[in-house]
Amino acid sequence: MMNIHVGLNVTDLEGSITFYTKLFGAEPAKVKSDYAKFLLENPGLNFTLRPVSAVEGNHVNHFGFQLSSTEELQNHKERLEKQGFFSRDEKDTTCCYAKQDKFWITDPDGHEWEFFFTKEDSEVDTINTCCN
Repeated sequence: MMNIHVGLNVTDLEGSITFYTKLFGAEPAKVKSDYAKFLLENPGLNFTLRPVSAVEGNHVNHFGFQLSSTEELQNHKERLEKQGFFSRDEKDTTCCYAKQDKFWITDPDGHEWEFFFTKEDSEVDTINTCCN
């Protein structure tokens, strides 16, 4: 078994725990005064949060979930909107040499999360948020 691990610096640990609990639809596996860890099975992800005084610069372009259907994409969008998230939609966009439908949400420190479904490959690439 192999899980992806992402360790993220955050300025508001409690606010970030609330955000990621809603985003993942799961409670953290471990919470300490200076640490939180989510262990997800689908997708296989070990995701940790550590508080820092400031998150500066663009250390990460974005995070994302590639989904297997437009129905799955819509289900996640509806689930997150019910949790109070605002999403930014992109339909039939060409990004990263693929035609995609997607939406974006942003965590308390400005980290963007992309949920996308790839419809087909493309020979062209439109430079936008996902491809920087």
